[in-house]
Amino acid sequence: MSVSIDIAGLRPERVAVVPSPLAELGSALHALSEPGHHPGLQGWVTGVTARLDSHLADRMCEADFLWRTTFSDLFLPFAGVPGGSTLPGATLAEDLDLLDKLTDEQFVDAALEFTCALPAATPASDVLADSELRRRALELAAARGPQQLRFSQRLLEDPPRIRAWLRRFLEDCDEMFFADAWPRLRHQLAADARHKTDLLRHKGLTEALTAVSPAVGVDEAAGRITIDKLRQGHTVIRDRSLLLVPTSLGWPHLQVLHRHGWQPVLHYPVGSPGLTVPPSVDQLTMRMTALSHPVRMQLCRNLARSTYTTSELVQIHGMTAPEISRHLGVLKKAGLITTRRRGRYVLHQLDVTAVARLGSDFLEALLR
Repeated sequence: MSVSIDIAGLRPERVAVVPSPLAELGSALHALSEPGHHPGLQGWVTGVTARLDSHLADRMCEADFLWRTTFSDLFLPFAGVPGGSTLPGATLAEDLDLLDKLTDEQFVDAALEFTCALPAATPASDVLADSELRRRALELAAARGPQQLRFSQRLLEDPPRIRAWLRRFLEDCDEMFFADAWPRLRHQLAADARHKTDLLRHKGLTEALTAVSPAVGVDEAAGRITIDKLRQGHTVIRDRSLLLVPTSLGWPHLQVLHRHGWQPVLHYPVGSPGLTVPPSVDQLTMRMTALSHPVRMQLCRNLARSTYTTSELVQIHGMTAPEISRHLGVLKKAGLITTRRRGRYVLHQLDVTAVARLGSDFLEALLR
């Protein structure tokens, strides 16, 4: 599973690395709503929550589906501005002005993507004009609770009013907590953007994109970027730009905007702990599959305690040497055991660190 971007014909000058204050505010709102996704931000989340105005906290809950479950494209409005080359604003006010440039149809379509499961990768139907699509959207919103239904009803009945409400809410968030954090975040993100831009200019697209995340792969010959994620998606650059938008508060989420007709955007985390490179989704699947077999689980029990030769494992488990070798081969291919030679004997041992990381690797893949 992966999200791919067709970059055939993409010119270097159509790739930009630019921080976005609105995107970072969206990451901040997500972290405040889902602190469990961001253990490194616990102190910041606690501090902001403690001084949060109760009225603003209530408003934050009113439309949290735009940032709690995942990350709405409304926080990357520059990607939807006609022309396919608009960059993020230098200030939050400039980014909010770009949000105002989206049509009501774009705004509603993006806002309903996650609350009502409306697809992003196909040409959008006009939910404001299509009564059947409108009925379905409200039905799906109702299944998610009365609060979401009320917001969706107001959104469909009066988009300009909700747009004004959202802008005012984001401005109040800026005044309450984001304006204090943004100067520090801006310097970190600008430094990373300069570094990626230098890589792009001096070493090329592949070097710059692979520096974004180990989950990003580039095949310039095929004209394709592949982002290793537990979802499917595809978009085409055509005559638009490719935007790379760094985030500090967004780790570990690697977001890919691939909405039909919008500029593709990689919203990538910087400054992650990254002690080790997480396995790909395919590697993770292979490891979990390898451990699902009862015989291999028994082998791991032995190999976690000590090193064993194949012959010793044959004796312990009462199986043939080819059977044991086949199971060991699966575990080794999955990167779960190590082997070393001692004289004429080959010793096998469980890679305890790799097994211990499976839970966090799985969670990282889910959140990526």
